Amino acid sequence: MKSISILFFAFLLMTACQQKYIPRNLTSINIQKFKIDSTSIRAIVAIDSNTVYYAGSNGDFGFTKNNGKTWTKQFFSFQDSIKPHFRSFATNGIDFFVLSIENPALLYKISKAVTSLVYIEKNKKVFYDAIQFFDDKIHGIAVGDPTENCASIIISKDAGNTWQKIPCEKLPKFEDGEAFFAASNTNIKTIGKKVWIASGGKKSRILFSSDFGETWQIFETPIIQGNGPQGIYSIDFADEKNGIAVGGDYSKPFENIANIATTSDGGKTWKLSANGKNSGYKSCVQYVPNTKGKEVFAVGHKDVSYSNDGGISWKEISNANYHAIQFIDKKTGWLSGHEKIGKLVLP
Repeated sequence: MKSISILFFAFLLMTACQQKYIPRNLTSINIQKFKIDSTSIRAIVAIDSNTVYYAGSNGDFGFTKNNGKTWTKQFFSFQDSIKPHFRSFATNGIDFFVLSIENPALLYKISKAVTSLVYIEKNKKVFYDAIQFFDDKIHGIAVGDPTENCASIIISKDAGNTWQKIPCEKLPKFEDGEAFFAASNTNIKTIGKKVWIASGGKKSRILFSSDFGETWQIFETPIIQGNGPQGIYSIDFADEKNGIAVGGDYSKPFENIANIATTSDGGKTWKLSANGKNSGYKSCVQYVPNTKGKEVFAVGHKDVSYSNDGGISWKEISNANYHAIQFIDKKTGWLSGHEKIGKLVLP
């Protein structure tokens, strides 16, 4: 009798684990807006429902820890004359790292004790787009436009204290006119030791490494490509197999042509989603945590769009325009845009 009870309990547990997630059918959302003076914010680090950090275009690093009631800001300058424009921003769980876009590229480490410049790169072609840390918080990676015939990729193996640029002979060759977009700090995605990086312009492709950036592969995608403003602007993965890429043509934000694609094999192959109503150009895409890869948000010039079938179909649920979105859990997300930070709370 005891063995039967154990088997029955195991059956119930297995059945419960196999139950499918029923996604929410959201039709509208309310976004609480906080005005941030004189800055375009394309990179945020969301900590919890009260705390979000940002890096902005005026050389500013700021945060709130009390749900937007007050904001603390720090401003940077280099050699007293250069105001760094930050679009890349990440944390290793202890310190924060902000990286400027143009020549000279400046990467600052911000800790409680001191702020220090940990990497500088001078080149007329330099333009860095995004930075992230891996799950171990020891390895970091940042990506920029080519200064030679490959992507500019710098990596850290010591929690961001030092950074080294990967030589071109270790990276896939880029086509002339292939580069990246500094739209939302989300054209990099890391899971475990793996990293995916999305390109645009002449080609829309995925660079992939499974070993913290030591070795690389490159995969084709059907996302719109061919000239400067076309391509992938943002990627996200629900797990190591299932991911989504969004973008389009920045110069034609209302067009729904080959601007959303999904993968189920870790980025090796991609399938275009139907050109759904209200999709258009998007600068950032994020899976909602703990929704089994079903619920997805994307933001851009004209709206906030939502999918509850893994990115296959979309609907507009707000006409607010934002550059980036980042969720901290199933109910709460932070957004950033032109001179503003937003917060949404889902039912």
